[in-house]
Parts: sequence; structure tokens; C-alpha cells
Amino acid sequence: MPELHVIWEAVISLLLITAGVLSLIGALGLLRFKDFYMRLHGPTKSSTLGVGCTLIASVAYFWLQEGTPSAQEMLITLFLIITAPVSAHLLAMSALHHKLPLYERTQGEPVELKTKEKPQDSERT
Repeated sequence: MPELHVIWEAVISLLLITAGVLSLIGALGLLRFKDFYMRLHGPTKSSTLGVGCTLIASVAYFWLQEGTPSAQEMLITLFLIITAPVSAHLLAMSALHHKLPLYERTQGEPVELKTKEKPQDSERT
């Protein structure tokens, strides 16, 4: 039976290492990207997965130690997975509403940020 504990501890360690790497990638993305829209991806995607891996590792560790899973940590994980994409979507919609500028090298342009051009006189006839 001790081999099973070693395997679970290895899985928990792997989850914690993965969480650290994902959180670091999210922080670097937040520092490196140039405009708000690009910066939104780092924390919402990789950091959320990093915190999720940390919580799953915590659930697994205390389940291994106490024999029962922690309902609080499972609820925290569930709420994090539900609320992080919703908050990122609301932040993006707010940025589009306020017409925050794009970085000049960003390819494409959201419909909400396009300027409406007046038709030329030659196009009317």
C-alpha cells in the first residue's frame, strides 16, 4: 500500500508544478502583451488553470491524508471555473464599449471598433 501513496504524491507534485508553470506563463503574458485585449488572455486562461491545478492538488492531498474529500475546495474550484470566463467576457465587452485602442501590430479589428465610413459621392450614382 505504500506504493499507492508514493504514486498519489507524485501526481500531486506534478499538479503543483503544472500550476506554478501555468501561473508564471499567465504573469509573463500580462507583462509582455501590449494592449488590454491581449493582456486579458494571460490571466484568464493560464492563471485560472494554474489556480485550478493548485486546488485539485489540494483536494487530492487532503483526501489522501484524511480519507474524505474537502467540499469547500471542490466548491472553490467549481466557482473559479464558472466565474473566470464570465468575468473575462464582461471585461472584454466593457473594453469594446469604451473603444479601448488596439496595438498597431494587432491583426484584425473587432466590429465594435471599426469606424463607419461615409459613402463616396461616386459610389452613390
